[in-house]
Amino acid sequence: MATLLRTAKGEADRSPGRDEGVPAAAADTPSTRRARYFDSSNAFALKYPPVPCHQFLAERDRALDPATPTGLIPLDLSAPLGLEFPATTPLIMTYYARARAGERLATCFKASGELYYVIAGRGETRNGDAVIGWGPGDVFCLPGGAESAHRAGAEDCLLWVITNEPELAFEHLEPPAAGNAVTEAVHYPAAEIRSQLARVAGKLKGQKIAGLALVFSSTAQARRRNVLPSLTLAVNQLPPGEFQRPHRHNSVAVTLSIQGKNCYSMIGGRRVDWQEHAIMVTPPGDVHSHHNDGSEWMTCLIVQDGGLHYHCRTMDFDYADA
Repeated sequence: MATLLRTAKGEADRSPGRDEGVPAAAADTPSTRRARYFDSSNAFALKYPPVPCHQFLAERDRALDPATPTGLIPLDLSAPLGLEFPATTPLIMTYYARARAGERLATCFKASGELYYVIAGRGETRNGDAVIGWGPGDVFCLPGGAESAHRAGAEDCLLWVITNEPELAFEHLEPPAAGNAVTEAVHYPAAEIRSQLARVAGKLKGQKIAGLALVFSSTAQARRRNVLPSLTLAVNQLPPGEFQRPHRHNSVAVTLSIQGKNCYSMIGGRRVDWQEHAIMVTPPGDVHSHHNDGSEWMTCLIVQDGGLHYHCRTMDFDYADA
């Protein structure tokens, strides 16, 4: 196991025929010809490209451009990750979804669940029998695998969409059948989010913790305290002039800056200045901290594959300054 952890951040080795396993020399059948055998000298020396620290600025600019038509803008790092399917991180895929005023955007994701944050505009989403009217700052969750129709109101709309499509693609899985979804439609209105954030700020005031986080869940997932079985979603805040303690964890973090003027993150020793409505990736295991040098509260929305790590008992959260 130690060898696997040390080599997981190396370059992908795609040399033809290298460590592809020794074929069997026994009975010659189609089934035996598919068998391969490794040993302790090569079975654990896996070399995967690391998850990069990345900020999606070009995609953000396209999403905010009034000339951009209705559609999805994928935030895809599959090439540097060495994956054969679209992915923002190995288990998470995200998009900007743009809908021009009065227009309809239809989506159907091969995922077990879909998460949405409304960056701008007002509209309505229909998924099966569920109808959700949304506005700026709202969060909502839908079961995956079925078509959703998103219709913009009187102004252009922009949403951030999160799915676990790579998780299913990794094992060639299909979304849950109707009636067996891991979540129903759930709506978190912006006004209630603000009220809950005020409660969190009062409750946690003065405590040395990694941010003032409001974590989203539902009746279906409350036992796990996640929004989906494998994904956690939270709004995180930081008062002016303060910073979050440096910390690390084995889950990846994908962060949308909601309000981040004069804010920055230190990620693995690299400074990343926050850009409004931009999305950044914090690699798993990297020590990171967030800093608010501005005059307003820092606010961001963070999705992590934390549910999977909690389930596997591998989250390994640590403060770097402890």
